[in-house]
Amino acid sequence: MTQDMHTSDRSDVFPRRGPDRRTVLRGAALGAAAPLLPAAAATAAPASTTAGRDRGGDRAARSVSFRWLGTTGWRIDVGGRTVLFDPYLTRFPTGLFGSGLDPETELKTDPAVVDAHIGRPDLVLVSHSHWDHLGDVPYIARTTGARVIGTETTYHLLTALGVDPKQISVVKGGEVLDIGTITVEVVPGLHSRNKNCSYFAPGTLNAPPATVPRTIADLPEGDTLAFRVTAGEHGPSAFLMGASDFDERAVRGLRPDLAMIAVPTATSTTHHYVPRLLDALDAPGVVVPVHWDNFELPLTGSPVRDPAMDLDAFLAQVGKASPATRIVVPDYRTVYDGDMRPARR
Repeated sequence: MTQDMHTSDRSDVFPRRGPDRRTVLRGAALGAAAPLLPAAAATAAPASTTAGRDRGGDRAARSVSFRWLGTTGWRIDVGGRTVLFDPYLTRFPTGLFGSGLDPETELKTDPAVVDAHIGRPDLVLVSHSHWDHLGDVPYIARTTGARVIGTETTYHLLTALGVDPKQISVVKGGEVLDIGTITVEVVPGLHSRNKNCSYFAPGTLNAPPATVPRTIADLPEGDTLAFRVTAGEHGPSAFLMGASDFDERAVRGLRPDLAMIAVPTATSTTHHYVPRLLDALDAPGVVVPVHWDNFELPLTGSPVRDPAMDLDAFLAQVGKASPATRIVVPDYRTVYDGDMRPARR
């Protein structure tokens, strides 16, 4: 909602990176301005390049691609595998950006729109079960056979919507999953809250719903997760959020290279959200703001801002809290490499 396999026991799944790689990434962050970065958000810095990066890391960065699917959604391609995170693509109107949210809005999926963006996914990661995160997942799971990783609430909703239970992996946070060419660390998260410290459709499911979900109100939040996805042995790691709040103790020490951070609303009650999060993540080399677009408009053309989100204030807070961090404001039409630079064609 708007601001809204096996477990590996190997001790070397997430080896702590030495200072060289992080220093190189920070140096790269101070180089050319990112696409679509507003001039006011740019930070003056000395010129720098990625020449110091080890050869394996540079190749790994080029072999990974990121596509923003709008809202908090991502498509990540690495090593012949496709991973989706919160893939909400149908983007149907609910009144949220007009006369007011209608909880009785019926759920729908547009297969042609979804198929045009998802490739052949092996894995779908779901942060929480609100419609603008889970809405298209039942169709994707049923038609592609992709494995879905999410909460118990996500499990019960998906099975009620016709997904094979054997395709769904229930997680709680803390799991480190070794999935071939990628590693997925599940992070306990929190949903954002409005000025009344509440949010739409709270609650969890510990059993199947009494009836098949039909409306957006039938999809409760059901607890919120974040994920850290690492590509291969030398590839970049990306921290993926589905809502603009976080468990500070849970994210501390993750040290991702990239952080896809949900932008809060102007009325958010999360205390010192940006500086606390960036400090806990150890000032990522790249920050990518998400969940700032109007997700009831199609994924064509440039993103249109959600008027409830103060993107400019968020960018300014990132620049103040972590001056060495490079900010990339994403576009629907751009494919990015593992450093979040436009991929070479």
